Formats: sequence, structure tokens, C-alpha cells
Amino acid sequence: MANSNRGFSRKDRVSEQIKRELADLIRTELKDPRVGMISLTDVEVTPDYAHAKVFFSTLAGGENLQAVQTGLQKASGFLRRELGKRIRIHTTPQLHFVYDQSLERGADLSKLIDEASAISDHTPED
Repeated sequence: MANSNRGFSRKDRVSEQIKRELADLIRTELKDPRVGMISLTDVEVTPDYAHAKVFFSTLAGGENLQAVQTGLQKASGFLRRELGKRIRIHTTPQLHFVYDQSLERGADLSKLIDEASAISDHTPED
């Protein structure tokens, strides 16, 4: 109950800080060509801060998604070590990268809506 009136919990603040720092590390320090341009969409930290699910999206397309994911997993030790230098928490979490399909699904739904709208515009009225 104590956290309910204070806005974000400590876990939320830590998750947001991890997301910001990882995005910066990936953009500026990570040299793996497989990773390319990605966006971090969310970070979920376990209650004991031992693990963090890092959700990402990419415009690389389905055929390159596995390479992006492999590049991120290979870099996870480096990213975790660098993250530990940047943020002050008792345990730097192990990083688990998960592809976030929500942007892709949203684009697909938008396309379907546009197609349905175009069809309904061309149907003759009674």
C-alpha cells in the first residue's frame, strides 16, 4: 500500500533505467553487425533483480530476426557488465532478449483495416 500513492515503484524505475542505459549501450558501444538498428520497447525485472526480460523490435524482417536475436544474446555478457558500471543496484540482472511483435502486429492490423475500408468504399449502395 505504501507504493500505491507514490507513482512508480522502485522496480519500475530500475526497469526504465535499464532500458535507457541498454539502448545507449547498444547504440554507441555494441559493434555486432547482426544487431543493427533495434528499439527497446520494454524491460521487465524479476522481484529479486536477478533477471531482466528485454523486449525489442526491429525493422530487419523475419529472415534476419534470428541473427539479431543471436547477436543480442552473444553480447548479453558485455552489455550486463557495462550496465553494472552505469547503474547502482545490488545485483545486475542477467539479460534475456525477447522479440516484441506488437509493432509488427499493429502494422498488419492497420493494413487490414485500410484494405477493408477501401473495399467498403467501392461497394455500390442500394
